[in-house]
Amino acid sequence: MKKLHYLLLLVLGLAVFACKPEPTKEAKDDFKWTTESFADKKIIRYQVPGFDKLSLDQKKLVYYLVQAGLSGRDIIYDQNYRYNLPIRKALDKLVAGYAGDKNSNDWKELLLYAKQVWFSNGIHHHYSHDKFQPGFSREWFTEALATVDVTLPDEVLNAMFDPSIDPKRLEQNPDIDNVLASAVNYYGPDVTKAEALAWYNNITAPNDPEPVEIGLNSRLEHDADGKLVENVWKADGLYGPAIQKVIGWLEKAASVAENEPQRKALELLIEYYKTGDLRKWNEYNIAWVNATEGDIDYINGFVEVYHDPLSRHGAYENIVQITDFEASERMSILSKNAQWFEDNSPLMENHKKKNVQGVVYKVVTVAGEAGDASPSTPIGVNLPNNNWIRVKHGSKSVSLGNIEDAYHNASGPGLLHEFANDEEEIARAEKYGELGGKLHTALHEVLGHASGQIEPGVGQPSETLPGYSSTLEEARADLFALYYLMDDKLVELGIMPSTEVGKAEYDSYIRNGLMLQLRRIVPGNDIQEAHMRNRQLVAKWAWEKGKADNVIEMVNRDGKTYFDIKDYDKLRQLFGELLREIQRIKSQGDYEAGKNLVETYGVKVDQNLHKEVLARAEKLNMPPYGGFINPRLVPLTDDQGNITDVKVEYPDDFTKQMLEYAENYSFLE
Repeated sequence: MKKLHYLLLLVLGLAVFACKPEPTKEAKDDFKWTTESFADKKIIRYQVPGFDKLSLDQKKLVYYLVQAGLSGRDIIYDQNYRYNLPIRKALDKLVAGYAGDKNSNDWKELLLYAKQVWFSNGIHHHYSHDKFQPGFSREWFTEALATVDVTLPDEVLNAMFDPSIDPKRLEQNPDIDNVLASAVNYYGPDVTKAEALAWYNNITAPNDPEPVEIGLNSRLEHDADGKLVENVWKADGLYGPAIQKVIGWLEKAASVAENEPQRKALELLIEYYKTGDLRKWNEYNIAWVNATEGDIDYINGFVEVYHDPLSRHGAYENIVQITDFEASERMSILSKNAQWFEDNSPLMENHKKKNVQGVVYKVVTVAGEAGDASPSTPIGVNLPNNNWIRVKHGSKSVSLGNIEDAYHNASGPGLLHEFANDEEEIARAEKYGELGGKLHTALHEVLGHASGQIEPGVGQPSETLPGYSSTLEEARADLFALYYLMDDKLVELGIMPSTEVGKAEYDSYIRNGLMLQLRRIVPGNDIQEAHMRNRQLVAKWAWEKGKADNVIEMVNRDGKTYFDIKDYDKLRQLFGELLREIQRIKSQGDYEAGKNLVETYGVKVDQNLHKEVLARAEKLNMPPYGGFINPRLVPLTDDQGNITDVKVEYPDDFTKQMLEYAENYSFLE
């Protein structure tokens, strides 16, 4: 629940504050950042500056960690939907081997469908959760598959072509059984919400001071006798063949670890993958949080629970990171002052942490990603998610600096000029928007997610706020950031030159939350994705609560809608009030209040405004989503097969990379 995606910046065409040295001439002039666009997506490349400066063992460590991540690639497909793997493998073979008419419309639609599936790790959209509808016929598809010796069962073909079968990967409508209605493969297809809640309530240990994340690494389903069973993802369990490959690469990584704490954490992660023991996962997270030295770090495991209707099961993901020490040092002042920000926040006193522990913040260079983090990636991450570990042992926050740079280099100013209210707002965004976006990311990850505490006896948010915990947690972290972006303390600390930076970010947040993110919604649909719900919740609540004082004015000019912030100080107060309330909801496990906030402000879309936004944005021809081609790490070996160096290559063909991954990292049937 601790990710920040790039929508805050991307939809505005804004850059991120450059905490890095000047880009090389290659980065400025010659590097091809965007390679293609299709549907509502564009494909971007990112660079790995500084890799050549690593020692040989460090390069090997990065290479092994990247290989470990890619080895689990099949897992995320199966987690997202039970038929994703046979469909993807059929598409892989067809795209690689089809010898028929490649000028036909059917073939063009097949390529589009395949790219959509690769981008989203399945046949449902990665953000809206809606199922893709093929633009080719079932008859043509089955005939084309026969030419490459592939057949698919009728039940799989039905899932592809019948729009009524499993239409949503994640269905969050609280008025239906959203476990049954969600296609995500964390539950057997006939498991009900009532059954799942009863199962987890029955195995939850009340008042456990060090609870595990129950359900994080398993599928809940009926056995042959109709009894509920929890099938664990581990080396000799579900996903075993892929997990064994992951373990093999992690063992190689442990052999070249930079230091003993890092090695210990890797060994615990290996043991967790072998046993599936969630107590071992706790031990690993504690060791990982305390392994703060060295240049290399990583995220690997079943981590985020955004796509589970009950917010329990973790999606497989991997991010391999190289520390950007210069950028990290410039921003480390936030973590060093974490207690001040906690003490001066608008939270209720009993919801403030008295001793903020171990908030480690780094700007990192990504060397490779896999699973739920690829091709669509976050720009910031704060982990671990288990609340008691965060309170007692601390957390790590990272901003993915080179990913932010790539987004910036692949974007433009068109949306800002179209949707900003006036020239003053545009000028402020152009002067301070980069820094405002960067600070929002840092404050959200470093301080927002690390703030606040749960009252004694109240369970984990996934237990007390099922279906809403992710949205409320992201809203809470956003609000913490927004509240302090207008605080003179940031000026005093030398982090920003004036509160004009905060005003620029307030402008962008309201534009985004009320208008720009609507580009991602199909007309007539509600908002499903947790981050989007969070942003509309915050922006819409502030707009409506501030109407009496004209804090934010809706302006209609020449047939176009704009939002003009009239009083930034009052808006900050409103953000503080909402932050206090959402923290209270989390601290007390107030399900009804949390549900009411999200359903009232975060879900329903103003259909007239939505149509207008789509019409205005369409003219700009700027896809609302971006995803990445990973660099390729190539080991060089001597005659004995020993690695003597690792080189970085930058592929520029998304389809070729997906087919390469299919050939080298397909370990599940």
